[in-house]
Amino acid sequence: MKTIENKTFDELSIGDTATMTRTLTRDDAEMFAVLSSDYNPTHLDDEWASRLLKSQKISGHGMWGGSLFSALLGNELPGPGSVYKKQDLVFHRAIELGDTLTLTLTLKEKDAATQHLVFACEALNQKGELVIEGTAEVLAPTEKVTFDASALPEVHLRHRHHVFENLIAKVKETPSVKVAVCHPCDEVSLGGAVEAARLGMIEPVLVGPSDKIKATAEQYGYDISGYEIVDVEHSHGAAETSVALCRSGVCEALMKGSLHTDELMHEVARRDTGLRTGRRISHIFVMDVPTYPKPLYITDAAINIYPTLEDKVDIAQNCIDLVQVMGVEKPLVAILSAVETVYPKIQSTLDAAALCKMADRGQITGAILDGPLAFDNAISAEAARIKKISSPVAGQADILLVPDLEAGNMLAKQLSYLAEADAAGIVLGARVPIILTSRADSAKARLASCAVAALYAQARRTGQKKLMTGKGA
Repeated sequence: MKTIENKTFDELSIGDTATMTRTLTRDDAEMFAVLSSDYNPTHLDDEWASRLLKSQKISGHGMWGGSLFSALLGNELPGPGSVYKKQDLVFHRAIELGDTLTLTLTLKEKDAATQHLVFACEALNQKGELVIEGTAEVLAPTEKVTFDASALPEVHLRHRHHVFENLIAKVKETPSVKVAVCHPCDEVSLGGAVEAARLGMIEPVLVGPSDKIKATAEQYGYDISGYEIVDVEHSHGAAETSVALCRSGVCEALMKGSLHTDELMHEVARRDTGLRTGRRISHIFVMDVPTYPKPLYITDAAINIYPTLEDKVDIAQNCIDLVQVMGVEKPLVAILSAVETVYPKIQSTLDAAALCKMADRGQITGAILDGPLAFDNAISAEAARIKKISSPVAGQADILLVPDLEAGNMLAKQLSYLAEADAAGIVLGARVPIILTSRADSAKARLASCAVAALYAQARRTGQKKLMTGKGA
């Protein structure tokens, strides 16, 4: 238990001192920037620090050091009940990342009439150089206080990696992709298509009842005057026509609007008029998880309910192809199960072992596979180390291949709602990428889904990667 105890005015004597030592970490600098709203890049970015300050390290906020005097006053001398009245500090040199400050307070004045105290303040760095000096005036506590500080909450920084922002920015620099937007008859679906078009990611072809589409645009203030509208009577007709536009090559991607996913995917899966290929169709979540250092791809959490081993071959290859388009030359694929050993009573462990051997024999290409791996081993190097798992994938997976839809769907939603992850979604294995969005998706996630589909379609168009759709690709 951590307790702090104050000293009242009468308990204090001239010359009383208190000290503390603190090292400036990158987390300290970033946390102080968030709390103070001071985002001067010299405090946050090494390149800017070098450019503007001619320093090899970021410079901490001067008031980060000043705030430590407040901590000393509030915690130790005089302690709880002190009221800050005045601060006068001189900053002699920068506090660089990694500097260790030793701060000292010395009581130099007591005013019995006002109960005011004046302290001399001094901060030295690890080289013994004077960094900060000055004075602090406080109103002394009048009541004796002992406080249990162990109950205070812990604070951790969560770093967003700007995965989606970078995706959107990347797509804006490339030619737009013509997308069949199927039945965009509500605010969310029409607005997502319009915003993606405004950013130059897609060229939408709005397929559905033209009167409903126009009424929705008018109601929510969307300008669709520059977009092609293909008038069909109802959502079923919109699905059929949208699929036909993609099948014929008029459009390079398909986007779900305000119709049920099953209705759209039924037309996609038709053998004679749909968008089927030699591959199994599968869904991929592209996730930006604040607590994970890179994008995480989860498959399949939306299409294949209980995939067979043969299905999982295609599910894995679809995702590998996408991740390579996204810039990862050799993705690391963790095949998930409840355990990390092959156990005959758990089918997913047998599938994992078979998939790894199939990858060894060239039946799955372009990635390094390992499994079975439990979720903790797949994403935590420390968990893998503790369990003595030697694996090129453990702790650094790019792709999580889940046992079935239920496991994948729960995993993706847990990351979204408990780890504050952002998730984009795309369906591959068809002739064109399919943008499947949920009504609960954020605007950023919808745009990211469009960006992922656009990048994939552009890669197919330019031949950047041979995206095969047959077996054994």
